[in-house]
Amino acid sequence: MEIIVSHNNTDLDGLASMVAAKKLYPEAELVYGGKLHRNVREFMALHKDTLNVRLARDIPVDQVERLILVDTKSPTRIGEIKEALKNKNIDIHIYDHHPEQEDDIRGNIVVNELVGATTTLLVEQIQQRKIPINSLEATIFALGIYEDTGCLTFSTTTARDAQAVAYLLAQGAKLSVVADFIGRPLTEAQKNLLNRLILSAETKVINGVKVLIATAEEDEYIGGLSLLTHKLLDIISIDVVFTVVLMDDRVHMVARSRIESVDVGEILENFGGGGHSTAASATVRSSNVAELTAELNEILHKKIKPEAVARDVMSAPVKTIPMQTTIEEAGKIMLRYGHTGMPVVDGDKMVGIISRRDLDKARHHGLGHAPVKGFMSRKVITVNEDTPLSDIQHLMIENNIGRLPVVRDSKLVGIVSRTDVLKNLHGDNYPERYRRVYAQHQANGDQNVTSLMIKNLSDRLRQLLGQISYLADQKGYSVFIVGGFVRDLLLGVENLDFDLVVEGDGIAFAKELAEFLCGRVRVHDKFGTAIVILSDEFKIDVATARTEYYEYPAALPKVEISSLKQDLYRRDFTINAMAIALSQKNFGELIDFFGGKRDLEEKVVRVLYNLSFVEDPTRILRAVRFEQRYGFTIEPQTLALAKGAIKAQILNKLSADRVREELKHILEETSPLGAIIRMKELGIWQFVLPQAMVDEEIISLIERAPKETTHIKELGFLDIKVWLIHLALLVHKSGATIEEIDTHLRLNKEEQLILKNILACWEVIVRLCAVPGAKVSEIARYLNEMPAEGYVFLLLKLGDQRSVNNLVKCLKRMKRNKLLITGDDIKRLGHQPGPLFKEALQAAWEAKLDGLLKSREEELGFVDRYIKEREGSINH
Repeated sequence: MEIIVSHNNTDLDGLASMVAAKKLYPEAELVYGGKLHRNVREFMALHKDTLNVRLARDIPVDQVERLILVDTKSPTRIGEIKEALKNKNIDIHIYDHHPEQEDDIRGNIVVNELVGATTTLLVEQIQQRKIPINSLEATIFALGIYEDTGCLTFSTTTARDAQAVAYLLAQGAKLSVVADFIGRPLTEAQKNLLNRLILSAETKVINGVKVLIATAEEDEYIGGLSLLTHKLLDIISIDVVFTVVLMDDRVHMVARSRIESVDVGEILENFGGGGHSTAASATVRSSNVAELTAELNEILHKKIKPEAVARDVMSAPVKTIPMQTTIEEAGKIMLRYGHTGMPVVDGDKMVGIISRRDLDKARHHGLGHAPVKGFMSRKVITVNEDTPLSDIQHLMIENNIGRLPVVRDSKLVGIVSRTDVLKNLHGDNYPERYRRVYAQHQANGDQNVTSLMIKNLSDRLRQLLGQISYLADQKGYSVFIVGGFVRDLLLGVENLDFDLVVEGDGIAFAKELAEFLCGRVRVHDKFGTAIVILSDEFKIDVATARTEYYEYPAALPKVEISSLKQDLYRRDFTINAMAIALSQKNFGELIDFFGGKRDLEEKVVRVLYNLSFVEDPTRILRAVRFEQRYGFTIEPQTLALAKGAIKAQILNKLSADRVREELKHILEETSPLGAIIRMKELGIWQFVLPQAMVDEEIISLIERAPKETTHIKELGFLDIKVWLIHLALLVHKSGATIEEIDTHLRLNKEEQLILKNILACWEVIVRLCAVPGAKVSEIARYLNEMPAEGYVFLLLKLGDQRSVNNLVKCLKRMKRNKLLITGDDIKRLGHQPGPLFKEALQAAWEAKLDGLLKSREEELGFVDRYIKEREGSINH
């Protein structure tokens, strides 16, 4: 086996070098050695299906016979692939432009020369061997060179880098694409000018093309207007942008175009300028910005041709899959036609989309026999025939989807794939065959929630967040608070769960944080997590940004280091997959990749992907819990997926421990009744606790439980585990034994004892409380074995007020009438310690409950007589 690997946190030069090496070693497989750099993730967001890149965890490292290293030769920068070096016979080929170090890996073939980018070395090899490349490959190689040479401006740039770029341009490299992913930092003057351009920006739609014109006037010349123009193109997500700025008695005009239908070079020729079709500039001796802008508007209306629309690029007729088709058969259909996803239909109506990824995961979990309707995406984004291609591209990137159905009057008339868009970008030289690539997006915060934190959080919590932010900046970490805290902050609900995610080494940050806050730390190396415990026992969970994957349904997750987005993607629902940045540079920025804030506003619970419930069935219980806690609705697609998983009996695969913990969370809710009823509606109880009975009586009892719990606490019994009361109510009519219940829940010894005593004693106590004039001591004899949770249970089960009064009277006397004597007092009476001590004290206590003993002397006299009588009886 041959593999091509670059360094961890792969940048564009690393990615380009991998792709270039593949041209030299066509039998080798591309493998990510670790995380991806941000701009690589952004590039892959659109070019997702072009390359077949595998993850290190999927590679049988012991079978690697040849290792091709690009843009690195350091053993510490290739992650898990380092294990392959243990094979002493492995053939190592190295292509790198970094200076040699003592601990470098030694290769059988080494090309190590000090050029600006490693990609340059590989492009030279491709050129020498006369290996053909297409325009997309040329563009990727150009990206690598431009990134590592600062667009050929860094001092490390060589003539060879420029010659390589010239060769790539001749092969069709698209500089417009390169420019999209290469950025430079701005000066303060440039930032101020950019702000003024944004404020003045005016958007026009001309022949379906979105054009932005931004104007400004400056007292002195500010360089880099072309860069600012490009920034506008990115920030405002427009097709074409023109900036018109007066500086030093001249008007400077710069234009950028993302689409072939608008040739900005031709347009600016009218002002004495020129350039390429996608980038151009002009300088006009004038001080009248308004006059030039008006003239530009007239020219635009004459020159702009209609942009390509869905009708121009879509495939038709569309191949579809009936909703009853099995996962296995759907996979064969996709393989036959080479598709990565297909529409699912019910008759003539399109009802969803199924992707190859969904099929692969379903088959991995042994669900090849199931129909695709259970795993398809029902929320389908569609376009019409007149939707501009630029809008289609934005939809694909924003929603991370590879195909968009084209509809006319609700009927499917075509489909536009990611390949169609890329062909429009790269021309006919774009490769026809493509496969999935592991990729991620980088998203900007939708808004800043600092003001919300100031308004809703206590002084202590705000101070704690500030301390975390300060330390993160001091130590160079990117830190986020995630999950339920973010959800409840947006809902205005208090949540003291501090879950931090660190992009980097979470455990190292946790140790720093514990020291900074004078706390202690508990580390879980296996999961890359730690808990910081402060002096007042307040806990802060810290995790390394990670992704989780499941080897089989209901398994505990395996963990690997990843990005923030992947860390959030592993979570259960969109509303729990948001983060807030805590670094000082962007403190309070809300990170919402998956529409969690929107779903909070729409009051829906939505999973992040179709096999979520299959991979972790406990999420079914959590969906119910969150739905009922917040008065939300489980989103229709999510509900259909949950029902499908329940029907497939996926819940049977859960361990008793996981069932207990999720059920405990539900039964601990302030009002668990809605969730209990919803679980019955969905058929969940038969899998998680078959002994549970949910009928009208049980519903009524659980409805009253909070009131009676308060009643018992007012009597002085404060340590009450509410969830066990609800559990006892659910199972008490089934006649099940503790052993049968424990098979499904695996309770600890204390929980078993509490439940056992409730179920064993409640009927006897109910009968005694119903007897007119019943002795308090007779009731107390049984109540003494009953936990406080049982007192609440009894109040709920007692049938009349007299019985309730008897119980309450007994509990009050039990609480207030403690014996004034102990075993030591009995010894002082001259008795020898033995079993009769306990028996005598119990008898004295019962007599005191019945009002027969009033003082310490009476108690001493009672036990003295009791022991003498019992000893006499025994001797006799």
